[in-house]
Amino acid sequence: MASQEDLATFIASSFRSVWALEVLCHLRSSPEIELSPGELVTALRASELVVRQSLAELTAAGLALVGEDGRAKYAPATAELDRLALAAEERYATAPDAVRRIIVKAANPGLTAFADAFRLKGKP
Repeated sequence: MASQEDLATFIASSFRSVWALEVLCHLRSSPEIELSPGELVTALRASELVVRQSLAELTAAGLALVGEDGRAKYAPATAELDRLALAAEERYATAPDAVRRIIVKAANPGLTAFADAFRLKGKP
C-alpha cells in the first residue's frame, strides 16, 4: 500500500485537474474497453476539450493509451502506476475534498499560497 505522502505526490504530479482523475476512474472501470472521446464526454458529462486534455495528461503520466483513432483505454505503464492509480481512485471515493485540494494546490501553487495567507489561525 502506498504511503499517504507517496499517494499525494502521485496525485499532484499526475492530475492537473479533477477531470483527469474522473476520466482515469471511468477508464479503470472497464480497462479492456477502448472509449472514444465522444463516449467519455457523454459518460462524464464533460466537454470534449476537457476530455482531450485529460487524456493527454493521462497518456503523459503513463496511465492511458490513446490510439490513432482517438480511442482511449486504461493502460498503466508499470505495476506501480497501476497500484497508485487504484489507491488514488480509492482515496478520491472516500475523501474527494482532500484529493481536490491536492490537485488544486499542485496546479495553482501561487493561488493556494495567497488563499492560505487569509486563513484564520487558531486563537492563542
